[in-house]
Amino acid sequence: MIEHVDPFIGSAVTDLPVPQGLAETWWWPKPQVGNTHPGATYPFGMVSVCAYSGAYPTGYGVYQLNTEGVPSQLYDTQIASGFTHFQQSGTGAIRKYYNYFRITPMLEPLDSLGNTWDLHDEYAEPGYYATTLSSGIGCELTVGPKSAVHRYTFPAHKDARLVIDFSMGGLAIPYGSTVPLRAHIEAIGPGVAQAEIVVEGAPLAVHLECDAGDLRQLLWYDRRLMQGGTRLDFDRIRPTTLRPFGLMWRGPTEPGQVLELRFGFSLRGVEQAKQNLHADCGSGTPAFDSRRAETSMVWRQHLDKIKIETASTTRKTIFSTAFYHSLIKPCFAPEESPIWPSDGPFVFDICTMWDIYRTQLPLIAALFPARAVELANALLTICEEEGNLPIGYRMAKGADRFTRQGSALAHTFLADLCELGTPGIDWDWALCHMDTDLRRSYGEDYLLRGLAEPITHTLDLAVGYQCTAKVAHYVGDSQLATQFEHLAGHWINAFNPTDGLLLDSTYYEGGKWNYSFRLLHDMQARIGLAGGERRFLELLDQFFGYGADPVKQLGERPSTTDLAAGYALNRFEGLNNEPDMEAPWAYHYAGRPDRTAEVVHAAVNNMFGLGRGGLPGNDDSGGLSSWYVWASLGLFPIAGQSVYLLNAPSFAESRIAFGNEELVIEAPGFSEPAAGGPVQYVQRAIFNGEMLERTWLTARELHRGGHLELQLGPKPSAWGTTTRPPSASEPEATQPPAGAAVPAPANLRIGAEDPINRHK
Repeated sequence: MIEHVDPFIGSAVTDLPVPQGLAETWWWPKPQVGNTHPGATYPFGMVSVCAYSGAYPTGYGVYQLNTEGVPSQLYDTQIASGFTHFQQSGTGAIRKYYNYFRITPMLEPLDSLGNTWDLHDEYAEPGYYATTLSSGIGCELTVGPKSAVHRYTFPAHKDARLVIDFSMGGLAIPYGSTVPLRAHIEAIGPGVAQAEIVVEGAPLAVHLECDAGDLRQLLWYDRRLMQGGTRLDFDRIRPTTLRPFGLMWRGPTEPGQVLELRFGFSLRGVEQAKQNLHADCGSGTPAFDSRRAETSMVWRQHLDKIKIETASTTRKTIFSTAFYHSLIKPCFAPEESPIWPSDGPFVFDICTMWDIYRTQLPLIAALFPARAVELANALLTICEEEGNLPIGYRMAKGADRFTRQGSALAHTFLADLCELGTPGIDWDWALCHMDTDLRRSYGEDYLLRGLAEPITHTLDLAVGYQCTAKVAHYVGDSQLATQFEHLAGHWINAFNPTDGLLLDSTYYEGGKWNYSFRLLHDMQARIGLAGGERRFLELLDQFFGYGADPVKQLGERPSTTDLAAGYALNRFEGLNNEPDMEAPWAYHYAGRPDRTAEVVHAAVNNMFGLGRGGLPGNDDSGGLSSWYVWASLGLFPIAGQSVYLLNAPSFAESRIAFGNEELVIEAPGFSEPAAGGPVQYVQRAIFNGEMLERTWLTARELHRGGHLELQLGPKPSAWGTTTRPPSASEPEATQPPAGAAVPAPANLRIGAEDPINRHK
């Protein structure tokens, strides 16, 4: 799998073939660029390192800030002023852009620091990035869990330099820079130094070692050399008083002379940074090749969790890269919390729950249960120490928690782990924090009025209560579980019974149609509210563009008129945005899995491709790529419900390691798909020798592994038309035939009179 990964996919503006069939009716509102980067990464590692141009949003590339349509270019070619550490992956307006500790190999005087060079012969693979600057300097980068190693090959020069700028961070766009508040740098000895900068409230420390040979080691400030100086201390730095500062080595180089620079990072001081470096790279030199090889081996182990069979190298590359992008974030940094003193799990760059809770978190829970437990405990500790289960969490202090995006999204992740009986989590402790978190912010309105605005938070909180009820059942508190299940019924207050859609409200990056087909815990009641299955199917068909004309996508700098016209289509956003990612599987709840097959086929085969422009929109920390992984395998997890919906896979065979068990998925009758080619439909399903009339499996069933056979054919079949996935109001029963109206719950507009008891 690792040999087929292309880290450049998604790093440039969307450049996909013209969509065909159903996909040509979908409208894309968000930026048409993946916002990934090709830099060196470690699976869920603390550190990344990449060529730095200052472009939005990763620091790599050529683009200006943009939030919709085709991005404008900041530069004409791929350039870099050096190489920086800590990048986001696939995000958009995250507002914390890192890119700390820029390393610049140069042949010019220090006054030229900040100049850029063209990048030639770029190459990347998981854990490794290389390029040659137009100055002739060869550059190679690799990383460990908490370290980065640089290797630079210089030409012959009488006065070469390797410069570290400790003052720099952020992007070269308006309001994109990051200014350290405090800083300390100390040269310990030849080729050894340490530093700590406080940025966005986080004390980021580094211990570095350089195989500099006979080159002189010097501190510098404001581009002036500090002859004989060994320390720089800045007790208070303000944007208006910032002058660049750092460390450098200079002197003559021979042709092909190699300088290796090793960084260990920590959020708990320079001594721990030193320990981290030596744990990752040893104390000997050089370390680049061994670190690169070990990181490659770890990537191989992670990527081998899924094995696919396809004759198409194109589709193998797209899938392998999507899987790779799914495993970069969040950043796990155990024993590194700068916020609380105790050891234990610490995780940052959860950017954001809104992006990853539907797809990426279920992937982590399924394939890497130990990581899932570590993440869950980190989330619970954040709640205990800082007062909330985060919607987003970065290497920064501050109250900006992305609360506009959603509420109670971590609850789905915790509920899925609890349903699996995952060991290593104190579920009484978890229940306390899940309960308390539901009552904060938008949760207060939900409790008082049975409704929270923006209206999507009503859905989030309702699902959050249903998830928390599962944990209450697990710990034996049936009374609390009953109360939570009652509160979970308030989802109905968010809908207009006249048209079966959500109420008019303000919507985060979308409209009410995009959010109206979310897979709730009581889909049968939700379908009943829409007027029954027949009417619900009509709404879905309209949303997915059945019978609609092709649409025109946004261009560069779209006008408000263009945006308004697009949103007025009330159309599926074609994987360019998050809110309706799960909507294609809503057809299962109305007995039409064939429609799911058609929509997913159109998305998988039109919205993803090769090359830098191979993604339809922001990858969002792997949330989009994880969608592709699940959809291609013929599975889709319903977050918080521990249910996987089945669909026609995109491969003849795949093998998935669910923890220590293996699930084999075979698709007899499979033929290689194409964007404009025919759709394949499930004819029948057999799981571990048992015929399945239902279109779903529970998480417990899948995680036990075994053999799933999904027989495919060119026409829709009767499979899945007589059963419906479980809903809260009808968790087990076979549902009524399509077209029958299902009564809505009777608790419409229930508010403050609900019993509210805190979990003790």
